[in-house]
Amino acid sequence: MRLEAGQVAVVTGAASGIGLALARRFAADGLKVVLADVEKGALESAAADLRADGATVHARVVDVGEREQMKALAEDTYATFGACHVLCNNAGVGSGAEGRMWEHEPNDWKWAFDVNVWGVFHGIQAFVPRMLAAGEPGHVVNTSSGDGGIAPLPTASVYAVTKAAVVTMTESLYAHLRAEHARVGASVLFPGPHMLRTGLWESHRNRPDRFAKERPRKTPYRSLDQWEAAMKEAGKQVEFTPVEEVADFVAQGIAADRFWLLPDSEHSDRQIRARSRSMLDRANPAYLESFILD
Repeated sequence: MRLEAGQVAVVTGAASGIGLALARRFAADGLKVVLADVEKGALESAAADLRADGATVHARVVDVGEREQMKALAEDTYATFGACHVLCNNAGVGSGAEGRMWEHEPNDWKWAFDVNVWGVFHGIQAFVPRMLAAGEPGHVVNTSSGDGGIAPLPTASVYAVTKAAVVTMTESLYAHLRAEHARVGASVLFPGPHMLRTGLWESHRNRPDRFAKERPRKTPYRSLDQWEAAMKEAGKQVEFTPVEEVADFVAQGIAADRFWLLPDSEHSDRQIRARSRSMLDRANPAYLESFILD
């Protein structure tokens, strides 16, 4: 589809990071934008900044893991703007899980799945039927990650499992849309190719009480700045991809009807080849050895 002035884009996780960059990019193209986020203060600030730049904005506090809230977001979007042409299911969290998988708290998994997987599914069910009924060109972008979406990341296994699920969900959505000869496309986004400065590292700030941790953490949460400092101290330079580049990449991918929004990366390509080769050879996953800890 062509991104054109007057169309409507809905973005979840829109108060910061990739979500806010997407909203800004769509607004720059003349689209009306609907911002959804669980963090009220940051959401109001983002909406105000966009309006100050001349964008037409509607903002709503939404917990994507709550089905009724996502249905209400769709109702609100259509009541306000009468359409949705681009849907970005972008909201995501890290789980805060520590230790080996068998030591994890169930709530770490429940919370991550609630946002990262159920949130995407709720977005699809709330908006896609309306998008199809309108008969206009449209596009759905679901945010995954190379950490799980391309290859497992055992050191962040909960997050990785949810992002692997998003890939399969989006592949299935693509097949269903094609079977319906729909004018709505689908893409799965792997933000990158490098690290990103987003609020994912501080996800715990928005953790709901219903998924509260059941025991104190063994180690404090580490911020992105702290992690970067530790990497530099270890002599490892970390590269970052600006979120604005990710937003441009998404806009270009929508225009090209590209399913795999996967930026060029030798690292990612090596992971894909290694995992595929392991499966084709029916061999044990030797590519995970760099993550195996003593």
